[in-house]
Amino acid sequence: MNKSTIAPITFFFAMVMATALFAQDKEAMKKIESARIALITDRLGLSPEQAREFWPVYNEYAQHKRELRTQITEARGNVNLQNISEQESKRLMELRMNIKEKELNLEKEYTKRLMNVISSRQILALRNAEDDFKRMLLQRIEQRRRQQINQERMRQRQEYLRKQGNN
Repeated sequence: MNKSTIAPITFFFAMVMATALFAQDKEAMKKIESARIALITDRLGLSPEQAREFWPVYNEYAQHKRELRTQITEARGNVNLQNISEQESKRLMELRMNIKEKELNLEKEYTKRLMNVISSRQILALRNAEDDFKRMLLQRIEQRRRQQINQERMRQRQEYLRKQGNN
């Protein structure tokens, strides 16, 4: 991909993710998912034939991965690490390791399946694209959080100045 295509694509993703992060609903999640699909498709340089075969396999993999992540989150729950027993902490650690092992096995299985559809070079590009997308999304979330903090500070300062002017 040449440099003249990278800038508009990056801008598009930034705008889609920023827009999506401002709204906390299903529509926002659809926009984030669309941006992820566009990024991966672009980075892998999928042909239409490859895309038709790739996306069902990849979506199945992503769904299984989400389910495993949910298991970790649910197991962790609202555990207070200060008050947890040694036995319970060992049980949680073991569960976490088992889930991580399942994740690795899942990745191995789906990597083999994907290699029937795309090249090993494209699989490496996929892993990089996934990491880059997560990083971009986290940056947007952090920017949004900082913007909200700054807006709140500004509001508090204006309120303080308004009170000072009334005295």
